[in-house]
Amino acid sequence: MTKHQKRLSVPKSWPVERKTDVFTVKAGAGPHGEEGVPLVVLLRDVLGYVDSKKEARYALSQDSILVNGEPINDEQRPIGIFDIIAFPGREEYYRVFPDEGGRLALTEIDAGSADSRLGKIDGKQQISGGDTQLTLHDGTNVLIDEDDYNAKDSIVVDNDDKSIVAHFPYEEGALVTAIRGNHGGKIGEIVDIEVTQSSGSNIVTVETDDGAFETVEEYVVVIDENFTGDAGDDE
Repeated sequence: MTKHQKRLSVPKSWPVERKTDVFTVKAGAGPHGEEGVPLVVLLRDVLGYVDSKKEARYALSQDSILVNGEPINDEQRPIGIFDIIAFPGREEYYRVFPDEGGRLALTEIDAGSADSRLGKIDGKQQISGGDTQLTLHDGTNVLIDEDDYNAKDSIVVDNDDKSIVAHFPYEEGALVTAIRGNHGGKIGEIVDIEVTQSSGSNIVTVETDDGAFETVEEYVVVIDENFTGDAGDDE
């Protein structure tokens, strides 16, 4: 299996130039599926902190780069929407957030905000022992004690003990961001959820400061007002 990824065929969310070199780094196994961007791409192409995979490996070997509170030693580790990347030695902290058009971008945040991350609930199921488990958008799982969470809701998970510190229901009036599609990166309030009576997706109408747009509900994620990208303003 090839270790390289053609730039022209990378997902639209990847923050890479497609018409420079032929190849870029291929993401390794891990969260976010095919949408995950290799960590080295962010370190090299977005932040400019390294010039090569070799330099990235060295930096990671020093446990100087944290993703969601954990040191990472794989430069190809997939990074995706709402992940937290921390450089404690530099006192720099970033949240992966959709830019205009849905392209992934790094939004600078403060140290306190880097202690937790946002997750969209993709599923909920009973597991052995009677516990209930939530599966988040990146494939990670969270055990819950109270059964008041639903698919398409969002939660904030503490990076240290994995506890849920906030819950944002998916409903009319909720603040959301579009993460894919023609309206990717836009932020607004849900004013209508049109339930489709077939196997098709429900349609969501979102009101923004510049007007309204419609998209399928799979493309929106409920967020808190503190997740709109202003550095230093997060909780």
